[in-house]
Amino acid sequence: MGSTEKMGSNQRLPEKLKLPERIRSGGSDGELTEPLSPAARLFAQPNFNCHIIAVLGVGERLDVDAVKAGLQVTLLRHPRFSCLQVQSKNGAEEWLPTKIALDNHLVISDVDPNMDSPDKFIEDYVSNIPETPLDPSKPQWELHLLNVRTSEAEAVGIFRIHHSLGDGVSLMSLLLACTRKTSDPDSVPTLPVPTKKAAPPKGVFLVVFKWLWCMLCLVWYTVLDLMMFAATLVFLKDTDTPVKGGVGVESRPKRFVHRTLSLDDVKVVKDMTGSTMNDVLVGITAAGLSCYLNQKFGEIKNTPDKNNLPSSLRLRATVLVNLRTTIEIQTLADGMKDDKSKSQWGNKLGYIIIPFNIIAREDPLDYVRRAKVIVDRKKKSLEAVLSHSCGALIVKVFGIKAAAALSHRMLRNTTMSFSNIVGPAEEIGFFGNPIRYIAPSVYGHPQALTFHFQSYMNMMKVVVAVDESVIPDPHQLCEDLAESLNLMKDAASRNKSSLEDPI
Repeated sequence: MGSTEKMGSNQRLPEKLKLPERIRSGGSDGELTEPLSPAARLFAQPNFNCHIIAVLGVGERLDVDAVKAGLQVTLLRHPRFSCLQVQSKNGAEEWLPTKIALDNHLVISDVDPNMDSPDKFIEDYVSNIPETPLDPSKPQWELHLLNVRTSEAEAVGIFRIHHSLGDGVSLMSLLLACTRKTSDPDSVPTLPVPTKKAAPPKGVFLVVFKWLWCMLCLVWYTVLDLMMFAATLVFLKDTDTPVKGGVGVESRPKRFVHRTLSLDDVKVVKDMTGSTMNDVLVGITAAGLSCYLNQKFGEIKNTPDKNNLPSSLRLRATVLVNLRTTIEIQTLADGMKDDKSKSQWGNKLGYIIIPFNIIAREDPLDYVRRAKVIVDRKKKSLEAVLSHSCGALIVKVFGIKAAAALSHRMLRNTTMSFSNIVGPAEEIGFFGNPIRYIAPSVYGHPQALTFHFQSYMNMMKVVVAVDESVIPDPHQLCEDLAESLNLMKDAASRNKSSLEDPI
């Protein structure tokens, strides 16, 4: 049944275990190995030891045997989840296939069903998981199963996966490939299709002019972004604020909290401002941070009723951009069925840096309008592609330690990370158990604040990961984001009503 722990509402996971160092092995004859990609090697460095945590709230008590049977025919058939990270005799890091014992990757906790605060218990449980490192003698992933009834679910499953196994988009797609639609148990989930762009202008002259203008913008914005990227690596730091971490933040405990927002409310704001979903989420984050920081600066100055935000505050987010073509969920599902994956896999990521305007605005929709300008501007740049290429070049010329040091410095000089992942619009099941919510996050990077947005059905889940020594009240930050969305929705509704009123 896997490892089992008796836990009450106030108990913690075991303290850190002293595990052996990374296995050094050249493999034996006949064993096929595959080298780790530069990004996978980067995520395994001591100062960049990143892990992904994904919490699944489900609608019924978890049947452990059903979960184990499902994992045997899905996740365990994917190569990355049955491989060890090893070093060959020449020092190269490789993926080595191994026989896997599923019970060694399951943590089944025996919990008190009558605990007083189950939501707090689950929050503490998830936040304590990083205290126990993954065993390097096994493939780097595990699944915790807790039959605890919370305010949102009847039970909870918690995946912990080392980031070297894949990027967030790959791993989320793989997770979805292990699920099925509750309305059609034989079908994998489908993701919303982006709306088509407007038709290009007619006429040869207009087409040529638009193409030349786009090329000029591409070159100009790429040069500007690369200069800013280089400046950030060398000397340009964000302003010290109550949400910016300091030295050693990557190794300190993290607190993971989440809040459910209405996806319909997000769409109302999107339609009124003529923006995208991502624009709205960036705007909500900027508005929520502005409110939160205004309160914090007010506490410092003892002037809570005034606008306390500094006039020249630099606060930026690093965003990992997936550079791979879209991974088809059906392809991943078919690959696991055939004992092999036919899709590209791994970490193929580039960085972009997005500035957040932290300012008090009278019209809450202005946060979204400003976010749209910034995001549209980033779409006209090759910053993500070139940051990926430069990173690969640095690894090849100077080695992985130099690349890790530069990546660490770049993240440390910015304030936070930001991510938005699109999920299914219909209900899906986890080995026959309907999923109520999906809440992914990450830890191990040198920042005290991370925002993840995950859409699913008619909800938008915002997950906030914080260093509690820097941000002791993450729930307040979630409340500020939720309140910002409410203000935007109300403003959008008023604007719509004024447009529909007859003159």
